[in-house]
Amino acid sequence: MKNTNRITKKEGLELFKKADILELGRMADEIKKDLHPEGIVTFIVDRNINYTNICINKCFFCAFWRNENDPGAYLLEKDEILKKIEETVQLEGTQILLQGGLNPRLNIGYFINLLKEIKNRFDINIHGFSPPEICYMAGRSDLTIRETLQLLKDAGLDSIPGGGAEILSDRVREIISPRKIKSDKWLKVMEEAHRLGMKTTATMMFGSVENSEDIVEHLNVIRTLQDKTGGFTAFIPWSFQPGNTELSRLTPYASRIHPATAVEYLRILAISRIYLDNIKNIQASWVTQGLKLAQVALRFGANDFGSTMIEENVVASTGVSYKVSKEDIIKAIKNVGFRPAQRNTYYKIVRYF
Repeated sequence: MKNTNRITKKEGLELFKKADILELGRMADEIKKDLHPEGIVTFIVDRNINYTNICINKCFFCAFWRNENDPGAYLLEKDEILKKIEETVQLEGTQILLQGGLNPRLNIGYFINLLKEIKNRFDINIHGFSPPEICYMAGRSDLTIRETLQLLKDAGLDSIPGGGAEILSDRVREIISPRKIKSDKWLKVMEEAHRLGMKTTATMMFGSVENSEDIVEHLNVIRTLQDKTGGFTAFIPWSFQPGNTELSRLTPYASRIHPATAVEYLRILAISRIYLDNIKNIQASWVTQGLKLAQVALRFGANDFGSTMIEENVVASTGVSYKVSKEDIIKAIKNVGFRPAQRNTYYKIVRYF
């Protein structure tokens, strides 16, 4: 539903560049309270299963990818994937996040069979395959994006993560991920998924070579698509981690790159909450920021603590690795005055704590 009182791109940019950080936090917190007056902060119990790190895109910002013959290159055996899911279910997990590199050895038949096998064995939500993966499957199989999504949905895919968005500015993408799909393709996958009744998340990776105009443009195209489809359940901004990445060594960009500070993270989080008036949930990123700053984020517009992440590999490959348990998350939420609640993929409450 479009908000007639929403801020414009020009106003958003002005706020982003000039507003006092505490004033931004206050504005974002007020909006969050209007949307979530009950004072509940949610989280989900799930596991990131990265089925392969072999990837033809070789993005400069990514430390996870490998060539097929590189040391450490892998493709998980199906039995290993199923074992990871079984462990997740035993830990009361309700979702698996299934993502990987663009591996030329895999075709859509592989993914259809895998999805069916998982659904035959487990009652769990499969949140899987970012838009670059969907586009790669479609291209290799000479299918449209819609046909590909329908086949995956019929096989058991429930929802789609917002990975691969980075910054939805092709100027930025040409620098940090020149082989990856362009912004319009990312948006096309999400729109087609929403049209098929699938919910998705939206993400933004900031802190590489983008500027404030790029960030506001990213928020604007997400908001515009949400006006059309209403299919985004949440927005997740997270900061680029330069460790072990080619971008951190790439001239002339290396000297411009530094990990986002706490203040920069909170500023972008607050602007996201203010700008995205049609997306109900904003997620704090303890994975890149740590538990303490994620607690502060709950006063800067975030209402969700993300996932317990029983397993996480992509951010960890940069050398940044925060590990927290479900109990840590519950305690962290309580300690800043909110009521913790475990949710499912669709933000329905599973249980309160």
